[in-house]
Amino acid sequence: MQLILLGTQGCHLCEEAEAQLEPLGLAYDYIDIMDDEKLLERFEIDIPVILKRSMDTEEILCWPFDTHSIQQWLHGK
Repeated sequence: MQLILLGTQGCHLCEEAEAQLEPLGLAYDYIDIMDDEKLLERFEIDIPVILKRSMDTEEILCWPFDTHSIQQWLHGK
């Protein structure tokens, strides 16, 4: 499983999203949607977004979220 936080620089909500992920100690990648035209087109008004990717699926958790809702989402609840 791969976790990816989609956001962009200067986005205060994206900074809050990172603050929600940090206490969980989860490994994740950060992608700035401004660097990818397709991601920008898809998520421009939805960031921050967490993507959970596995070999055959992709799940999306859209803002607003907190540490509790992230944990529930990761465990499929």
